[in-house]
Amino acid sequence: MYQDNELVIRPIKNEDLTRLWELMCKDEKPEWKKWDAPYYEYKSVPYDTFMEKADSYINRENFWGIEVDGVLRGIVSYYWEHEPSKWLEMGIGFHEAGSWGKGLGTRAFSLWMNHLFTTLPLVRVGYTTWSGNHRMIRVGEKLGMTMEARIRKVRYYNGQYYDSIRMGILREEWEGFTHNN
Repeated sequence: MYQDNELVIRPIKNEDLTRLWELMCKDEKPEWKKWDAPYYEYKSVPYDTFMEKADSYINRENFWGIEVDGVLRGIVSYYWEHEPSKWLEMGIGFHEAGSWGKGLGTRAFSLWMNHLFTTLPLVRVGYTTWSGNHRMIRVGEKLGMTMEARIRKVRYYNGQYYDSIRMGILREEWEGFTHNN
């Protein structure tokens, strides 16, 4: 568990499962999906179907909850792009619009990056977003990340092409950033 005032990131617990379903799977057309890779198909999942596999979310190293004022509001995660070379990509999701635009994503990602660099032998962490998600790009900039790649016009959404954006930071850059802030 890592904490920044009222914001906590921590492993998912059994008692979080209903709330996790509500955030991630319940709605037919969730607002968050307009920003989180909207070019990929999304389908809501019935509660019973979700609960059949819900145990797979509990106490995972690569999938934690974001709690604000004692309420689960979103998740942070990572996956291996290429584990032998320690190439890790991370993600974040705040699933309620009321959590957006308050700096919570920056704070949660900062805690998550600190956790990843502290517990894993990483040289770099990064994430991929799209040029239509200006807030997500800004989070990376505020955390000292570099735009490492812009793959032009490969994300098609609502009749328009967008760029795929890769943001990243090296361990030594992160250590310098955290010591200076």
